[in-house]
Amino acid sequence: MLKGNYVGLRAIEKEDLNRLQSWRNQPEFRRFFREYRELNSSNQAEWFEKTVLKDRNTVMFAIEELATRDLIGACGLCYIDWINRNADFSIYIGKDNLYIDEIYADDAAKIMISYGFDELGLHRLWSEIYEFDELKQMLFNRIGFQLDGRHRHTHWSEGKWSDSLFYSLINNY
Repeated sequence: MLKGNYVGLRAIEKEDLNRLQSWRNQPEFRRFFREYRELNSSNQAEWFEKTVLKDRNTVMFAIEELATRDLIGACGLCYIDWINRNADFSIYIGKDNLYIDEIYADDAAKIMISYGFDELGLHRLWSEIYEFDELKQMLFNRIGFQLDGRHRHTHWSEGKWSDSLFYSLINNY
């Protein structure tokens, strides 16, 4: 387990899948994800088997609260480009419907940044979020990510088009 001050990052286990699925299916969370539909148990099992266990270009973690050892969210580095040493940074906190907060999310993000740069040798972490995802915008500002740019009208949600915002953090050694 990779430990921070409040959370630890550990491997996702089969026992975590129902909880993770329930969080990902919450409409107030799903609006921030690329997934446009509710996930069923088959979708979740397929993701676990193909992506979590077998895709060498994805490293996913369960986020555990250190004080209670409870599963509270998930994070990961996806679409890892080993040649150009960059990866998509993904995170959410399901506990108490937080999604992103200043304690658990910040702590998990800092652990993941260190893991990506120091352990995996990545040079750049990036993320695409939607412009209405204000909590992630604040998170990225707190942890040192910079806004790289915007793609206009990439996401149809809640009856209107929204832009995608691209953030990144560079490992300056």
